Amino acid sequence: MCGIFGIVAAKERELGPVLVEAGKRLSYRGYDSVGCATLSAGGAIDLRKDVGKVEEVASRHRLAQMRGLRGMTQLRWATFGAPSRANAQPHLDSSGEMVGAHNGNVVNNVELRAQFLAEGMTVRSTNDGESCVHAVERHIRQGATVLESIGRAARDLQGDYAYLLGRADEKVLYAFKKGSGLVAGVGDGFTCVASDLPCLLPLTRRVLRIRDGEAVVLHADRLELFDAATGTRVEREPEEVTETMEAAQKGGYPHFMLKEIHEQPQVARELIHLLGASKHVAPFVERLRRARHLYLVACGTSYHAALLGAVYFARLAGKPAVPVLAPQFLAQYVPALGAEDAGLFVSQSGETKDVLNALEAARAQGAAVLGLVNVLGSTLMTASDRYLPLACGYEISVPATKTFVNQCVAFLHLALRLGGRPVRTLDGLPALLQETIESAEPQVAALAPQLVDKEDLYCLGYGLTYPIALEGALKLKEVTYAHCEGMLSTEFKHGPLSAVRQGYPVLFAGQSEDVPLLVSGINECACRGARTVVVSQDDPRLRANAGDLVVLPPADPLLSAILAVVPLQLLAYRLSVARGFDPDFPRNLSKTLTVD
Repeated sequence: MCGIFGIVAAKERELGPVLVEAGKRLSYRGYDSVGCATLSAGGAIDLRKDVGKVEEVASRHRLAQMRGLRGMTQLRWATFGAPSRANAQPHLDSSGEMVGAHNGNVVNNVELRAQFLAEGMTVRSTNDGESCVHAVERHIRQGATVLESIGRAARDLQGDYAYLLGRADEKVLYAFKKGSGLVAGVGDGFTCVASDLPCLLPLTRRVLRIRDGEAVVLHADRLELFDAATGTRVEREPEEVTETMEAAQKGGYPHFMLKEIHEQPQVARELIHLLGASKHVAPFVERLRRARHLYLVACGTSYHAALLGAVYFARLAGKPAVPVLAPQFLAQYVPALGAEDAGLFVSQSGETKDVLNALEAARAQGAAVLGLVNVLGSTLMTASDRYLPLACGYEISVPATKTFVNQCVAFLHLALRLGGRPVRTLDGLPALLQETIESAEPQVAALAPQLVDKEDLYCLGYGLTYPIALEGALKLKEVTYAHCEGMLSTEFKHGPLSAVRQGYPVLFAGQSEDVPLLVSGINECACRGARTVVVSQDDPRLRANAGDLVVLPPADPLLSAILAVVPLQLLAYRLSVARGFDPDFPRNLSKTLTVD
């Protein structure tokens, strides 16, 4: 999740300290490289960038000494192109007379780069931020104004992104929004723009929230807003904001966990676009197809996604895949591995020690090693023969939410491709996730007070929802500190049913194709006094049998399994807060486990 900041001052001054501090305020979003550019009154562009933390790059390249009338900072979270100085942003146009930076993903980046090279442009990186600059340059070359070129470039650039750019011979900056965050501000003798509100708050409280399809022109004393497609001026005055820095970072949500649950539709949409356009998916799928034995290796939440992935692979592609916890992979499968086998190693951080140990053991046996990772530049990414990104941006809350959903999305996309099926099956998922969040929140809010004092629960699922039940149970354990055991619903009668007593909560993650099985499981528990809660699509049989029904929107079973995790995430969050705990930083846990 990249971050951008730009400023236009009334007179030339030392902008470096402002740019560095803006970078520090953007750093909570996560990043692997940093860059700054300033544009002087004389038309010179000073561009400095590198891989590393803000403080390291600032010291190495003396960023604080940069001067100019205008300036920009970019923190890059790598998606297109490995972390490197060349791929760090900002980027120049072919002539070095325009500079720009972006946030988000331009999913047709590879195709655009080929076009730009064929048109004689100077392309210096493999990064999609550079494609934003050249997309505007293309139309300027054809005689259009910068503002006209931004509107036309929007038809060329596919994906969700926002960018800003400046030309050496002007005294303004331009910014455009399509899908990614963008907010502009007006201060005393300057204007500014950034990916998010927290970056602007120390500078000004007068802000203008930019909407999709709008371009903003930053002058030193005012902001001009336009509909980029038509060039029509948009009249909207800046507003005074009162949020604290912490509240603004959380986007108005009380905790990062809730914010990240609400980000799931957007990050799923971005990943669906990215995988659909990436040239790296086809060879990745082909290596999966050739594997004699295929193993999906992970830990914790990532393991639950791998379990669902194995069901997808079997159902959609007829391809058996063995989901396995990374430490057990060493004992149970590594001794039998060979060059014809492949392991798909999954980790949000890319630094999970158990997963890296398993990867190295597989490599030593000659097996292919593939990676599915959120943090590009991580050890898992660099150690993999091939990798695919999860494109979730930075996940601050320790309990994984949006990274789990995107892991499931990635597995479903791969299974569809492996089975030769249309990936458009996924297109409706982001809207369904949004609908699920909106409909589940009031249902969960009503349910939570009735479960807040429960110290023992079960969460059951079957087939596609068995991994969801495990993930729901893990979320409840992580943030409420209650004991919740996830289990295959049909296994419950083989022993654990003895724990059920009056009022004992048993949660079921289900879907329409499993209703008869759900009804049977519900009644096994209810007749012994259990409080049964079902997360599923609406069905009169469930309403007649379940104690509580949290209703999911109608959906293809392949998608409804992913939807079912959302109410369980929300329930865990609400119970944690009601118990007086901080769901973002549960006790005894770490976001990245780098120990054995």
